[in-house]
Amino acid sequence: MGDDRSRAADHRPLIIDPADPEDARILAALRADPCIEILDLRASLRAEYGRMVAAPDIPEGPEADRWIYYPWRAAVVGLPGPRTFRMIRLDRNRNKLTRAEQDLLAERTIGIVGQSAGHAIAHLLAMEGVCGGLRLADLDDIELSNLNRVAGTLFDIGVNKAVVTARRIAELDPYLPVQIFATGVDENSVDEFLDGLAIVVEECDSLDMKLVIREAAARHRIPVLMETSDRGLLDVERFDLEARRPAFHGLLGEVSARDLRGLTSREKAPYVVKLLGASGLSPRLGASLVEVGETVNSWPQLAGDVGLGAASVAAAVRRIGLGLKLDSGRVRIDVERHLDELADPPPNDEPVWADAPPEPVTGPIESVLACAQRAPSGGNMQPWSLRAGAEHIAIELAPECSTAMDIGYRGSAVALGAAVYNARVAAAAHGILGPHEFVEGAPGSGRLVASLRLGNDRSAELAADYPAVLRRETNRRVGTGAPLADGVLAALTAAAESAGAHVRAVVEREDIEEAARLLGDSDRVRYLTPRLYEEMLAEVRWADDTPETGIDARSLELTDDEWAAFQITTRADVMAQLRSWSGGAALGKYTGDRVRSSSAILAVTFDAADPRLTDYAAAGAAVARVWVRAERLGLCVQPISPVYLYARRHAELAAISPDFTDTLTSLQGRFLDLLEVPEHETMALVLRLSYASAATVRSRRRPVLGVDTSS
Repeated sequence: MGDDRSRAADHRPLIIDPADPEDARILAALRADPCIEILDLRASLRAEYGRMVAAPDIPEGPEADRWIYYPWRAAVVGLPGPRTFRMIRLDRNRNKLTRAEQDLLAERTIGIVGQSAGHAIAHLLAMEGVCGGLRLADLDDIELSNLNRVAGTLFDIGVNKAVVTARRIAELDPYLPVQIFATGVDENSVDEFLDGLAIVVEECDSLDMKLVIREAAARHRIPVLMETSDRGLLDVERFDLEARRPAFHGLLGEVSARDLRGLTSREKAPYVVKLLGASGLSPRLGASLVEVGETVNSWPQLAGDVGLGAASVAAAVRRIGLGLKLDSGRVRIDVERHLDELADPPPNDEPVWADAPPEPVTGPIESVLACAQRAPSGGNMQPWSLRAGAEHIAIELAPECSTAMDIGYRGSAVALGAAVYNARVAAAAHGILGPHEFVEGAPGSGRLVASLRLGNDRSAELAADYPAVLRRETNRRVGTGAPLADGVLAALTAAAESAGAHVRAVVEREDIEEAARLLGDSDRVRYLTPRLYEEMLAEVRWADDTPETGIDARSLELTDDEWAAFQITTRADVMAQLRSWSGGAALGKYTGDRVRSSSAILAVTFDAADPRLTDYAAAGAAVARVWVRAERLGLCVQPISPVYLYARRHAELAAISPDFTDTLTSLQGRFLDLLEVPEHETMALVLRLSYASAATVRSRRRPVLGVDTSS
């Protein structure tokens, strides 16, 4: 490579360190030369670095700045140091490539033989930053006929092709090491060229050298990539994994490099047909092969095909460099064929919602059942069954409706308690109220039954809530953020205490902001925990769904930008990718934004050191009472269910989200501290209170008609 090194100034810039005395002298001389252009980009690039989102701290200051002299440009450019420069230049790779992946790829040197199609490949690899160095080989100079596919200029005519490629890369990234073999590669230099390479891309015209390179690559156990610029044909030969693999997938049989040496373009044609396959050639390339030596000098190439091939090779380089699956073989990425398959995309028609007709109510008992069915529950799953007899109504917890967040059926018990409250309100309004009780089965069984005896009590206090209970809704609209009206918090506290519970609330703006962060972070965990994510999506009901459970998608009150984001977050593969990056900071934005627009965040709590399901059920009645009272006072109510809501032990958090156990433990502790919940109190539900316009729709409920009332 002695000759190549002597020509370094032809293709490599001079990197000048102004702190070095000799370099400082060279820089001063260049500045003094009126023919040298001086361009200082340091300030503008540092400003660009300052605008980067989540930019990492780089231990590299102004002392790492360098001046880059390009002899062929007669220009000197001032740049930040190599780490800062690379960080800025490759920032838009995120998150197609993570920083860790970029660092891994930067450890590898890629060799490219042939700098016609190879020029585009080398430049693309450098642009993407998916290599730590390039080694380029070509013995030919640029001719005008090369400029139909090589991104050179008239000023490059007569310059070695490898030099032209290296110069273009140097003007993109002067810190990227590039070596050239300006005399090409042959049997005597191929081992030197391959030494230390991670991948070799073979794009030369010489058939015998194609075979020589593959034989050497097999010895060095280096994978070979080749793109043929016709119908997107890409060949991958993993000699790193299969050292004894036959060259060209065995398509040329036992032919040797000697058999292929010195052939004319016309004599090469039979081997090209064997290699590419006559049936696989595009009609125009096939016809051109017939004309080689007659009406055309060689087979044609288009810049678009070369660019497509470069993209294919870059994708293969990334896969190999990152240790992803990429087998030996051949594939066609045929743009022409895909263009023949153009079709109109499916229309984005607005869904047509068929709302359920109002449920007819025929008598007092049916009214009580219908009112019970309107109680709030997690995901609107209505985790209960209703039975009515002549003298009593039974509401039984339905364990089959439980989810991972419903730890120990505690959330279901809260919902059941709310249903009992609704039933009692309706019974009072119809003058058939009697006593009620909760009966719990063995711990962990999920057995919980509420029995409401029918009597003749009219309890004016309960009956007053009846119209509000029937109107009760979840309202997820963004609020105004206005503070609670005077006396509201005291009224809600009194409502909770009359039912044996407490209210813990935050109303100050900075506390609401902290609640938004904590509850948003909990939602992020919900998205990134596979089971929680699947159950969350399963709760949402769309226009073509018929179940009378779940959350009507319209009731999410999504803005246009939120709807666009939601469509993406419903893709499990996207969530898996975010999970692999430990990313997804924006996943809690929907909840966070709504909490920020609130007037208060309120938790209904109850006294219990070791609560049973009956305690949660009793607290559920208090939740329903507080909810109704809030709406009667003009507030909109949305329940917020952080992942940790019903977890009482570290092991319970570990069971529902093993990867985020510590995160949830921290969030739970900080949230309880924010609301100042004493250790002897337990949360039943968290409510977001706001002033906002009415909800768009209420989610459906299961019908209660047909319940047997004869027993």
